[in-house]
Amino acid sequence: MIVIKRIFLIVLLSGLIGLERESKNHPAGLRTHILVGVGSCLLMLLSIYGFQPFLDEHPELNGFDPSRIPSYVISGIGFLGAGTILVHRGVTVRGLTTAASIWVVAGLGLVVGIGMHYEAIFTTAIIVLTLFFLTRAEQYYRGKLRKKRWYTLSIRMQVYELSAVTDFMQEHGLEVAELDVEQGAGLISCSIMVYSIGEDPIHNVMQGLISREGIDQVRLMKK
Repeated sequence: MIVIKRIFLIVLLSGLIGLERESKNHPAGLRTHILVGVGSCLLMLLSIYGFQPFLDEHPELNGFDPSRIPSYVISGIGFLGAGTILVHRGVTVRGLTTAASIWVVAGLGLVVGIGMHYEAIFTTAIIVLTLFFLTRAEQYYRGKLRKKRWYTLSIRMQVYELSAVTDFMQEHGLEVAELDVEQGAGLISCSIMVYSIGEDPIHNVMQGLISREGIDQVRLMKK
């Protein structure tokens, strides 16, 4: 009965976090967070209850430490977290918050599995508040306090030009926020989200990019 209660609790807690990610259309949403939470909780329960009867029957194995099993959860979850960052629309820098939420849910599963229910509930409340309300604070900071101008450029070019293009943008006051790359026949197509603070250098940057030999096309998609 204790095991069932703990699994039910981690389903609720991880589901709350996953629901927030799902509502924002992130690749790892409700199901992923619940599965990660339940899996880590099960491993903790296994280390607590699963091996003790066997060890009681075989006292010669007293040196065996079942608590090592949960220790591999946090290190192993890194592969799943990395997938939310790297395997999403080509080459991108999105998904860091989702990767962090998966990592935290794995930790919550261990905490619930060991029986620290109130601590897990309190931590979940902090996480949910952070994901819901600090997102708005970040948007306010980006859009109001720093007066950023956001643009999305679509560029078709030779692959060797990619590094030079991003350097050129930074030299002229544009910071690269997101970069998606698709490989084509001989050329690559890039969607680059950039921003500037204060001045509006986008048209000068576009003229400079068009004049480069390795660039076939430059378009301003959104302003």
